[in-house]
Amino acid sequence: MRRRNFIATVACTAAMPFAAGAQQKGTPVIGYLHPGSPGAFGRFTDAFRQGLAEAGYVEGRNVRIEYRWAEDDYDRLPALAGDLVGRQVDLIAVVTDIATQIAKAATASIPVVFFTGADPVADGLVASLARPGGNVTGITVFGDELNAKRLQLLTELVPQARNVAVLVNPNNIAADHLSAEMRRAADATSVRLQTVAAAAENEIERAFAGLAEHHADALIVTSNAWFFSRRAQIVAQAARAAVPTIYYRREFVDGGGLIAYGPSYAGGYHQIGALAGKILAGTKPADLPVEQPTTFELVVNMKTTKTLGLTVPPLLLAQADEVIE
Repeated sequence: MRRRNFIATVACTAAMPFAAGAQQKGTPVIGYLHPGSPGAFGRFTDAFRQGLAEAGYVEGRNVRIEYRWAEDDYDRLPALAGDLVGRQVDLIAVVTDIATQIAKAATASIPVVFFTGADPVADGLVASLARPGGNVTGITVFGDELNAKRLQLLTELVPQARNVAVLVNPNNIAADHLSAEMRRAADATSVRLQTVAAAAENEIERAFAGLAEHHADALIVTSNAWFFSRRAQIVAQAARAAVPTIYYRREFVDGGGLIAYGPSYAGGYHQIGALAGKILAGTKPADLPVEQPTTFELVVNMKTTKTLGLTVPPLLLAQADEVIE
């Protein structure tokens, strides 16, 4: 479902009466809206609860959390958001770009705390990073420097790479922005970029099959929650194609991927937990600047470098936060 259809659906869903589900006020209730599944994102949810606890709110003691998981079916998100709004939760914590847009469309009064990879100003979520205004604030991972850094690291590791493919999910509302960022990063190099797209399981296989047609020497996997849930398949396809691939999260490398550079996602979930605690304590979202991640990780899988016949430059190795032998 495309973005405009999502928002139209949310507007209708949020307008439905939910009086029967309204909460009696007392213990604050957080609505936790996530496009993924509890199995894949469980440890990150633990980090959210830890940040919340450090702000003084412990689940089951002085705060309750209503979890809504879309199980990778984004079409369910509008109804899940509408349900949380109808239950009159005190705050909605939400992850990913599209889910944040849906939560914002569902309510203009309930505070929304997001963790997104998009530009929240360009997407109309907030008025500015310093002064968000309205009922929405959170953490954003956007920034040209991240994609430029990934391209730099990949070309250091694969110096012969001239044609680099970029895997994007066209259903990601930030897909065009991510592609534009990559093109700007490549403009400063001699690398040629080719975008390949996947939004379904069989399309991942098709995208990797097309790398030979594009004469791709290497691949960049862009940030996307659905890609994360399919990380085992993506890593396996990269191994089968023998294409050096850089990822945006360390979990890909933990599962056999080559190299990853990006923010600590557990740290980001921890940050939105802390922001949620501040809002429950009385701070308005409009007065809480949008934050960016404070911790970044460079992880290299040495076993995979050997399988691909690559030699890791000493300087790159020295920069690594973790080397998996």
